[in-house]
Amino acid sequence: MAEIMGTRMVDDGRTARAIFEDVLANPARARFGFGRRLAIVNVDLQRAYTDIGAFRTAYETDPDQIAHVNRLSKAARAAGMPVVWTRVGYRPDGQDAGIWGTRTDTPDSLQNIAVGSERHQFDPRCAIEAEDLVFTKRMPSAFFETPLRSWLQWKEVDTVVVTGGSTSGCVRATAVDSLSHGFRTIVPLETCADKHASFHYANLTDLALKYADVLPVAEVIAWLEARTS
Repeated sequence: MAEIMGTRMVDDGRTARAIFEDVLANPARARFGFGRRLAIVNVDLQRAYTDIGAFRTAYETDPDQIAHVNRLSKAARAAGMPVVWTRVGYRPDGQDAGIWGTRTDTPDSLQNIAVGSERHQFDPRCAIEAEDLVFTKRMPSAFFETPLRSWLQWKEVDTVVVTGGSTSGCVRATAVDSLSHGFRTIVPLETCADKHASFHYANLTDLALKYADVLPVAEVIAWLEARTS
């Protein structure tokens, strides 16, 4: 046991992944469930975070992550449901990154993801279609100062499926905002990634306990295929 500011914090020696797996295996775990109509929100699958060979900021949890995202997005379109792609990007001087951009000033830091740069580009493996909504965001959540909420309302969406990276950063922020805006929220396990397994699984655990349903991607695809005409 460790005591922090008068609160006892349990540390039973298990890994973050083991704790996550225990949470998912709990038959009493309640779900928000699917609503009537969902949207896929693919968060920041851009080269800054996916091109491991080119950029130090890139990371990978499941090597098939983008393939899973593409299959999920294709199933949503086939069911007549919308797909969204976001990415982070700033003007060349980084001033629109705000206080978030003042943390570091290295060449590969956040505020140096300039709009139009290689780091701003979507990963070429992403199967983005003309009918998808695509926009650049400046902050972690895909909802913050973007058209996302009003667009989802226009599309009569009641369930948001969040994919992308990082699990502990922009995926988590988007999922929390999704729930806060009144949407049922789902995070498909194989479709998100982070820099370290401990960050990834710890945040999936917290999402599963509080803010979202963390489900296998196959379960979401099966729900969509059952609604494909």
